[in-house]
Amino acid sequence: MVTNKKPLPDYSKRRDRLLRGLRSQGAKNLLITSPYNVSYLTGFTGEDSFLWITPKEVVLLSDARYEEQIQSEVKDVELLIRTPSTTIVDAAANALALRDQAEIWVEAASTSVAQWERLGSQLSNKTLASCSGAVERLREIKDAYELNAIQDSIRIAERAFKATTELLEPEMSEKQIADELEFAMRRLGAESAAFKIIVGVGERSALPHGRPSNKPLRDSSFVLIDWGAKKNGYLSDLTRVVLTDKPPAKLEKMYRAVLQAQMDAIAAIKPGVLMSHIDAVARKALEKAGLEKRFTHGLGHSFGLEIHESVRLGKGQERPLEAGMVVTVEPGVYVPGFGGVRIEDDILVTDSGNQVLTSLAKQWEEVLVA
Repeated sequence: MVTNKKPLPDYSKRRDRLLRGLRSQGAKNLLITSPYNVSYLTGFTGEDSFLWITPKEVVLLSDARYEEQIQSEVKDVELLIRTPSTTIVDAAANALALRDQAEIWVEAASTSVAQWERLGSQLSNKTLASCSGAVERLREIKDAYELNAIQDSIRIAERAFKATTELLEPEMSEKQIADELEFAMRRLGAESAAFKIIVGVGERSALPHGRPSNKPLRDSSFVLIDWGAKKNGYLSDLTRVVLTDKPPAKLEKMYRAVLQAQMDAIAAIKPGVLMSHIDAVARKALEKAGLEKRFTHGLGHSFGLEIHESVRLGKGQERPLEAGMVVTVEPGVYVPGFGGVRIEDDILVTDSGNQVLTSLAKQWEEVLVA
């Protein structure tokens, strides 16, 4: 459960968990190339850096731009600074050539083919092995520090949304709304928006990932807003439909169906339940309303350091939920030429069920701001 305490991250414990997982796969080391994974394991918030980890050593490979930052952010890790004329891949190859490991495991998803081939050509006396998802699996289960960081991000996002909706005027464009919302989040302490904010007025709300345009709010009686904040490196993700005038009856039917689908899905979340089942619960509710075919994406996803992480609530996801996972639940229905409805909240899977981390009003009677 999320508490008011502010625990510190235990990076050493995270690295120990990683090493145990690697051993179970027969791996004795790992070259980590994802900046998010480097951050998760060390606390370093910069970029362009690799991490080499074995049971005996942890080496952060970076460049002089980040040297002072690393010294302030990272503890108990050896630092290797490359020269300006040496690429990160060449510096990694030079360092690994001096190690006695005959087999070098490398993160696959965040290493390009060109980087892989360059490493291989310079480490011809060693074998490169591909490793997928080792750190990402650890990141699926949020620790106390992460949960508090996510909760802080949510609170900023919610406060900014309330402040922004109080300022809505008919002449405001989608882009102006998005800009105002991001500014409000930054003013409240966010480092940035969690992702490019989505604002869709009227029929443009039928675009699930529509980018804000110059379309004014006065063109319709409703607007969809999908946003989140970034605080201490961690993200939030919410969506609400806002009514600015009396909406058409068709929208109310869509909205009530989506809200019921979301509430049913949230109620089904608990450890051991298959991710695909949660998605199916939402689809069943929409099917009763005759809207299931208008739901064209998965129900939700995990998030944290990244807005889309490895957990997916969707068809074919035959994995059980585990306590400590944080997921979005965001059913939506979209009718081209008319508009769309999506309602999104952030949910923590607990030992006995779930905890809804978001708290913004979403009942039909509560979303009119005019």
